[in-house]
Amino acid sequence: MTSFWSAWIIVITLGVIAGCWWVLFANRVASPKSGDVKTMGHSFDGIEEYDNPMPRWWFIMFIATIIFSLVYLALYPGLGTFKGFLGWTQVNQWEAEVKYADENYAPIFEQYASIPVADLAMDEEAMKVGQRLYANNCALCHGSDGRGAYGFPNLTDTDWLYGGTPDAIKHTIVNGRNGQMPAWGEVLGDEGVTQMTQYVLSLSGQETDSAAAQAGSATYTAMCVACHGADGKGNQMLGAPNLTDNTWLYLNPEWGVAKSVEQSIRLGRNGHMPAQAKYIGEDKVHLVAAYVYSLSQGK
Repeated sequence: MTSFWSAWIIVITLGVIAGCWWVLFANRVASPKSGDVKTMGHSFDGIEEYDNPMPRWWFIMFIATIIFSLVYLALYPGLGTFKGFLGWTQVNQWEAEVKYADENYAPIFEQYASIPVADLAMDEEAMKVGQRLYANNCALCHGSDGRGAYGFPNLTDTDWLYGGTPDAIKHTIVNGRNGQMPAWGEVLGDEGVTQMTQYVLSLSGQETDSAAAQAGSATYTAMCVACHGADGKGNQMLGAPNLTDNTWLYLNPEWGVAKSVEQSIRLGRNGHMPAQAKYIGEDKVHLVAAYVYSLSQGK
């Protein structure tokens, strides 16, 4: 923060406090003597407004609030770059909380990390911890129930881009994933994209234009087999999805399956999942992996 903005904050803060003090005392009215009642000098429908003093307890409360604010500003950061006499900062507070958590909870996570993922997924208490870690770090994309969303995989079924074994799930969470499918629109042209779409739909038993699907078959063999396989069942080593199971990662409900598949072929897809180990720690990733594994096992 520059000196100008620091001074600006100080002036405004102290100015507001001084203004409250002035308003409080400039408008203070002494308690009237018995029978000596003052009015504001105007009336409404014959009813006069009295100029009564503020209740003493209320006046004292305002004074206490002003004194509290000055003491607070002296002890804690609040006046520009002045850090307060206590030297408190939010960074120090956060570091202290992290240190406390590491000292008290690290042994628990270490114990869980020594248990295989599949076995840990059967531990009800461990899964309560895993669920909270999942909610804080994964639910934004995959949903609180793990059922995913447009472009974010459903974690509760058995359809996995990179494999659903405990080791594969943990590897995915620790290292992240980058899925890339090239755009074929300019290469194939509109007719070629339509034919490819019809063939891909036929692999999952969708109703298609048989002539267009037949024409797209040759193109698929030439351009798609390397990733999705000759039978269309995909390749988990590459993260290439299975095209035969009618599970579509980029299904837009408003478009339907056909147009959604066509858009994927025409424009390509670039999926990215960041590596989580550096954010939540590998010991905690072990718990998250167990929780994700449990979702697909119906636990």
